[in-house]
Amino acid sequence: MPNQNGTISEKIFESTDLFRKDGLEEEIENVVKSYLDKIKFSLIIKPAIISIVALIISFFMDISNVPILGNISVAIAKSFFPGWQPAAEAFQPFQFWWLPLITYAFFIFLAFLTYNKLKEEVLRNPASETIDRVIDSYSSVIDSISTALPLLGAALLLISIRLGEEIFLGLSVPFEIKALIVLAIGKLFEPVLDQLSVEFQNIVSHIQDLKERYFSRLQIESTKGILEKLGGSNISAEQISKEQLTNIENYKKLMVEISNISLAVKENYVMVHNLIEKISVIPLINKEKIDELKSLANSISQASASLSNENTVTGLKYLESIVKK
Repeated sequence: MPNQNGTISEKIFESTDLFRKDGLEEEIENVVKSYLDKIKFSLIIKPAIISIVALIISFFMDISNVPILGNISVAIAKSFFPGWQPAAEAFQPFQFWWLPLITYAFFIFLAFLTYNKLKEEVLRNPASETIDRVIDSYSSVIDSISTALPLLGAALLLISIRLGEEIFLGLSVPFEIKALIVLAIGKLFEPVLDQLSVEFQNIVSHIQDLKERYFSRLQIESTKGILEKLGGSNISAEQISKEQLTNIENYKKLMVEISNISLAVKENYVMVHNLIEKISVIPLINKEKIDELKSLANSISQASASLSNENTVTGLKYLESIVKK
């Protein structure tokens, strides 16, 4: 009968398409492609709004002339203090209004590269670790750029202090102002990459759910197939050999023995653990305590020896008679 059972199993596996992975892989590929088609690069607009606002504000934070806006810092100062008059300028500061704009355009370019890289990686290997790796790599580039510019500006400030007021106010200060704005824009740009990560992680989560449903359905279908084949094969209890029954009984006995051994090991472990805890709280016995114990033992030994002496026994009897009287 083992050959017959083996034949039944082979027929089940041969007749069930669910046991082939080709169907699952094809379905996953179709799902990934359909989801990737729905993810457009325009989804970054909403999380990028706050960084765009910071970019617009950067044009109003400048001590040099800005295209269209002119000398915006002087105009803002006059609006707050109508009677104020700016001091005569001996030199014109450098214009760095373009620095946040160019940096922000580069950040958008990096986000586009991230988007394309995620589409490529998810299509090839849809995994959460892959998405995290891509997002972290491009986030580190943006963070490095936005952090490096203020540090360079600080170094330039320290150098220009020695070079004079013209270099300090004309070059270092306007550059440091824009570099700090770039740092703020870089921090506010992080939600863009976070949004990309969320969208592509949703694809991975959907694929995981698809696999779980697939293998659940696979298990149900295989069980049904086995029951149908066994139900139609008319295998009776008499067809099971004595050797098979003996093997089943031995297997049961072995499982019982393994269970008993496991319980014994567990009990021994608990006992050893309790013993170790008790030993750990016992104070250490040093050399002085050992010497005291030896001295006490010698005293007890001497007392025992003196009690065995006849004179000592006679004296104790006399003392006993005196106490009674």
